[in-house]
Amino acid sequence: MSNVSYYTAEGLKKLRDEIEFLKSVERPKASQAIADARDKGDLSENAEYDAAKEAQGLLELKIAKMEEVLANARLIDESQLDTSKVLVLSTVRIKNKVNGMELTYKLVAESEADLKSGKISVTSPIGKGLLGKSVGEIAEISVPNGTLKFEILEISRD
Repeated sequence: MSNVSYYTAEGLKKLRDEIEFLKSVERPKASQAIADARDKGDLSENAEYDAAKEAQGLLELKIAKMEEVLANARLIDESQLDTSKVLVLSTVRIKNKVNGMELTYKLVAESEADLKSGKISVTSPIGKGLLGKSVGEIAEISVPNGTLKFEILEISRD
């Protein structure tokens, strides 16, 4: 069974670009490394040749996996998303009920998550806890060190 994953246009372009880079730059490098090692003589005792072949195999496996992800990728139409509830691609401003700290996160697919840029996965504990909530609701989220309570202040789309 295939795993469908949802992407923004930006995330899908990034995935396609990475696959293209691996095919057009890294694949020829791997082939050249094998050819260079082959030119050095006896293949039965050539560790460099074996290493180059193994690296090529790993590269081909990575390309195949990424192509499978791309084949099962679905583009999210942001214009069709409801802004009254927290959904994937929502930008959510929340307030920690314990310390009063306000945070802003954008909920994205797991493959696009990047905490440094404020993007959290919808499959993370906080992402799951916020999904489906409306402005004014309190989200109680179980995390390894207890329960966090966040008030939903604002939901928007970028």
